[in-house]
Amino acid sequence: MTLLDATTPEPGAPQPAPSTGASRKGWFGQFLLRLHFYAGIFIGPFILVAALSGALYALAPQVEQVVYAKELHAPTAEAYLPLAAQVEAANAYLNNAESPVAVRPAPKPGDTTRVMYAGENLGPSETRALFIDPATAEVRGDLTAYGSSGALPLRTWIDQLHSNLQLGEPGRLYSELAASWLGIIALAGLGLWITRFTRTNRKKDLLRPNSKAKGYRRLVSWHGSLGIWILVFVLFLSVTGITWSTYGGANVSGLRTALNWKTPSVSTNLTEAPQASGGEHSHHQAPSAPSTGAVDPAAFDTMLSIARGVNVNTGRVEIKPPTAEGKAWVVQEIQRSYPTEVDAVSINGQTLDVVDRVDFKDFNLASKLTRWGIDTHMGSMFGLPNQIILFLVASSIAAMVVLGYIMWWKRRPTKNPAQRMGNPPAGGALRRAPWWGTVLVLAVALGVGLFLPLMGISLAAFVLVDLILMGLRSKRKTLQPLT
Repeated sequence: MTLLDATTPEPGAPQPAPSTGASRKGWFGQFLLRLHFYAGIFIGPFILVAALSGALYALAPQVEQVVYAKELHAPTAEAYLPLAAQVEAANAYLNNAESPVAVRPAPKPGDTTRVMYAGENLGPSETRALFIDPATAEVRGDLTAYGSSGALPLRTWIDQLHSNLQLGEPGRLYSELAASWLGIIALAGLGLWITRFTRTNRKKDLLRPNSKAKGYRRLVSWHGSLGIWILVFVLFLSVTGITWSTYGGANVSGLRTALNWKTPSVSTNLTEAPQASGGEHSHHQAPSAPSTGAVDPAAFDTMLSIARGVNVNTGRVEIKPPTAEGKAWVVQEIQRSYPTEVDAVSINGQTLDVVDRVDFKDFNLASKLTRWGIDTHMGSMFGLPNQIILFLVASSIAAMVVLGYIMWWKRRPTKNPAQRMGNPPAGGALRRAPWWGTVLVLAVALGVGLFLPLMGISLAAFVLVDLILMGLRSKRKTLQPLT
């Protein structure tokens, strides 16, 4: 929220009144300043919460390893039990009342196996996870896991604070506002920075904070230089954050579908797959399902063995039984760090034939970029370095919001001219713009507003607020309408 442009008088200097005959020159800079100002003031709280919760989430995986060390880890051993024995131990813990909906074998020595169950008291995307020592079949923990990342309660709480303020689906509107406007505010700030950079003789002061500056100028220096260094990361977080949003995210999905950029998924429909027995895995014996319809624990070993011979070659794997009659088993890699390993294979549980397979190397470029973007946003793509960068960027965004509000407070109108730190951003920029400038701005605003409806609605609200303030303060001539 850079509220000071190159033409702003020094603090305490006489403040000229806006000229009614202002030249068209510089209209775009004034428009950006006005947009940056209003968006920063009204959307700042949403961005601040998203940034602080995002910074916490960036460190959550490391904290999770400490808080849930008993559940996530087990003593290393010379020999390990088959998955069947581990699943049987988990079933016995639950008195054989349920069958697993997924199993995640221990990815490496010293880790536990997750045997996951559905439950009536669980929320969307939640499972009940039992953590099994793969050497002794000891149940080392019983926790609720969330989503494909398998986040445990602490990380889930932070994740939901970041995504919906712990308010469920209605709360997602806050994060959509933050993600939608974050990029707009950043781009407007970039435009203001470029304007100042081309006009000043002290360009280095815009590339790093001016340690000699005092008061308001010091705030401006920190706000502007910090913003330009993290700009690329801010735009990345904005774009990838929108993909999770309710309305903007739906439009992104629709666009990807229209352009045939959807992420491939493995087919589990047995009615469309060959039913002949035998084939490349005919040496495996198909495990028989109990008469109760429960999943035979031995099937998990069988399916994993088949998948290992097809395209599953990483330690982090999830095995899912059929979800209904006529469906196949699915064995999928869940390694989200680089290099990405998300290959998947579906298997006919009766014939042990491969029904379908999906390989990440065959994804189209858009699908790969989507996968990489999401995993980088969540901090899993490059591990700890990724998490540290996200923490620093999120903390910087929060600092910039705070700096912006301090700057706004210092610029607020007061009755004592000596205490005024500069006029509010001048309005009426579009009225001074050439016709093509007005058309271009309105066309871009309309296009972005249609693609990001919540941002479009809030932009209309800003204009309305501006008009109301203009009416209330017309005698003082301190505000003019944005349009």
